[in-house]
Amino acid sequence: MRFIYILKDAFKTLFIKKARTLLTMLGIIIGVAGVIIIVSLGVGAQSLVLSQITKLGSNLVSVLPGASDETGPPAAVFGIQIETLKFSDAEAIDKDPRLDHVLAVTAGANGNGTVVWKGESVDTAIAGITYQYPSVQDIELSEGRFFNEAEDKASAYVTVLGSSVKESLFGDKSAVGEVVRVRLNSADSSSSISLRVVGVTKEKGSSIFFNPDDQILAPLAVVQRQLLGIDHLQFIQAKIDEGVNVKPTIEGIREVLREEHKIKNASDDDFSVRDLADAVSLLTGITDALRLFLGLMASISLVVGGIGIMNIMLVTVTERTREIGLRKAVGARSFNIRMQFLIEAIIITTIGGVIGILVGSLISWLISIGAHFAGFDWVFSVPLGSIFLAVGVSVFVGVVFGYYPAAQASKLDPIESLRYE
Repeated sequence: MRFIYILKDAFKTLFIKKARTLLTMLGIIIGVAGVIIIVSLGVGAQSLVLSQITKLGSNLVSVLPGASDETGPPAAVFGIQIETLKFSDAEAIDKDPRLDHVLAVTAGANGNGTVVWKGESVDTAIAGITYQYPSVQDIELSEGRFFNEAEDKASAYVTVLGSSVKESLFGDKSAVGEVVRVRLNSADSSSSISLRVVGVTKEKGSSIFFNPDDQILAPLAVVQRQLLGIDHLQFIQAKIDEGVNVKPTIEGIREVLREEHKIKNASDDDFSVRDLADAVSLLTGITDALRLFLGLMASISLVVGGIGIMNIMLVTVTERTREIGLRKAVGARSFNIRMQFLIEAIIITTIGGVIGILVGSLISWLISIGAHFAGFDWVFSVPLGSIFLAVGVSVFVGVVFGYYPAAQASKLDPIESLRYE
């Protein structure tokens, strides 16, 4: 029996049993679609994270309290309070002559609170920072000004509102010169202070990390002492003149901080210094690992689908026992019978795989459209390699789970098969 006839007969048989064929494909369709969606979303999420990090600037260096290894983040990232960074550390970085590539340094401590003005209130982030913050973060103002060095050092009761905070409280009115009441949202503190608005930031848009428009900025010492009741820093940021000088400057910052903290061995560091390249590397590793894990989880449905195919094919062998006997009686060899059932299994899994690719790609595209409407710079991508892999795995599943039923069919005795009722 020539291969082309086997192929035609396999398609004809599957077409006659359309409902059964479709239900048999379902497991493969779901499995392949799941893999495609996960791979596509992984690529999109990774691209989004990297683009958001890149927007922050390639010449920023962050110092966080607490040590970290080369592959993991410091404990402070997970909200653990570590008090190893002080304002004197930021001053040392800013003033040390060895760090001649540092353009500006800011330090900060954050909390969450409520801002009130004439009966209007809004919950927002409260950031205590230094006067150099706009230079480090490239902050622009829509009205007013930022607090200056004198106000910063004098712990003046002034604030700069994020654009969305200003909109929530004042609407179209000017906020500059008004006095707002700020209280901390904390079970440990009921502190509240009055701050005079001196400026409003330009709308910058939210990112996956935070929304710079939904915060208020005030002198560091005011937020530390009057609201948070702490004397340590939660972060230090330094802006470097050029990207090529970032790595050498990081080493310089580490040396300065070790001197400040009286640390002799690098293994005893109680701080972490990272640039955006480190963050990109770390997050890429995390997203790759997560994508692999979720892909493996989705692949389980392919195995389940393969088992379903094997069960259906075994039932089909039983139903077609007389047909198999008749084919053998007129000259079909065991090889021909085995090939016919194996090809049927491969056709089911291959078509199911192709449909799964189309369904998965469509769902991924719809998700990317939704992400764009939500304001995220999401990239829709289905890597060509994942498509070839999905098709290859589908064929492999058909061969592996279709072989046993095909082998059972080829072993049937023609005489006994013709007697089967």
